[in-house]
Amino acid sequence: MTDVMAQAKAIADAVLYEGYLLYPYRASAAKNQLRWQWGVLMPPSYVGTGEHHDTRAELLMVPAAAATLHVRLRFLHLQSRVVEVPDGAGHRAVPSVTVAGLEHTTWEEAVEREIDLEVGVTDLVERGTRVPFEVDGGGEIEEIAGGGGARVVRTRWTLRGDLRLRADPVPGRPDALRLRVWVRNTSTWTAAEVSRQDALKRALIATHTLLRVSDGGFVSLVDPPEWAAAAVRGCRNERTWPVLVGEPGRDDTVLCAPIILYDHPRIAEQSPGETFDATEIDELLTLRTMTLTPEEKRQARATDARAAELLDRVDDLRPEQWERLHGTLRREPVEEERLVLHGVLVGRGSRVRLRPVRKADAQDMFLTGRIAVVHKIMSDVDGGTHLAVTLEDDLGADLLAVTGLYRYFGPEEVDPL
Repeated sequence: MTDVMAQAKAIADAVLYEGYLLYPYRASAAKNQLRWQWGVLMPPSYVGTGEHHDTRAELLMVPAAAATLHVRLRFLHLQSRVVEVPDGAGHRAVPSVTVAGLEHTTWEEAVEREIDLEVGVTDLVERGTRVPFEVDGGGEIEEIAGGGGARVVRTRWTLRGDLRLRADPVPGRPDALRLRVWVRNTSTWTAAEVSRQDALKRALIATHTLLRVSDGGFVSLVDPPEWAAAAVRGCRNERTWPVLVGEPGRDDTVLCAPIILYDHPRIAEQSPGETFDATEIDELLTLRTMTLTPEEKRQARATDARAAELLDRVDDLRPEQWERLHGTLRREPVEEERLVLHGVLVGRGSRVRLRPVRKADAQDMFLTGRIAVVHKIMSDVDGGTHLAVTLEDDLGADLLAVTGLYRYFGPEEVDPL
């Protein structure tokens, strides 16, 4: 749709496939027997189990008079993949079949789905909008070449839902609107009793929405301006969390995600690719993947195309990529040479008396009145100032200073001597 929407897709894809596969990435692994993901919207008749059929998002926006709102609803559609072999006049399902050294495994795949909508903001204020949608079921049969009649049967089930949008003026702020986004799964279900696995066939999985206003901006729910603080506290968000996306400072695009994120989230530069395993601890998961036996890797490749891509990526990691996964060196905080405290110039080597007031560390109470020596005066990224000190009577002070193991206190917590 737009460049910023394309930029947001990397974050949205991480949300889309979070939990899609759990290492060791093969169908027979115990972790993969119970499939899970965030943002699963079940058919309405299944919600009695504690799961839900809808998400509701509320956020503030300040649009221009003729602005339009672009909405992209995204989710995964479960697809059954069953391997069948000839059996008399027909076929029967089997867990797997190997043909020419390549294993074909029965599994459940996912198909990406997107619903796009563009609507005038004025229309949302006057009457709102409801957009029903339907994703057709169906399937395909793929003959396995050289398999003697073996085949792979893929089946999908019809999904239905609706997307509702409405905007209302914010009291006391005529240029601002409270935008409501409601996504529902309305798929019909007639069976008296069904398993969760059956219900997932008609579920919207990893559901999330991308919003972009053509002229104007959204208000951060994480760090709202003072005028919007009260209105933001009144926003109701259920099973979704809106955050600003795009480059820092940009506010025209929002991702309503099924997990809590911060504004302007980014994929770590050190990450060589997707790992699909909740929290994305890349180095740990990469090392764990390397421990798979050749047989386990063969099974993983047969399980899912994304698992095969991951194995290829791990096998081909270069030394510099491993080094980036292990850790990142960042520039040290800005160091200040001197600081004036109570009319006294304090710097490296100055002696100060400690009087902790913040109580961040329970041990601080034992340091009240002790004499310390200043080694550094530093400022953090938030503009705060800190004195790095060692205790004057600590026999290990020199060793601590050499290794950089200081105690840190604010200017209000020391008296210069």
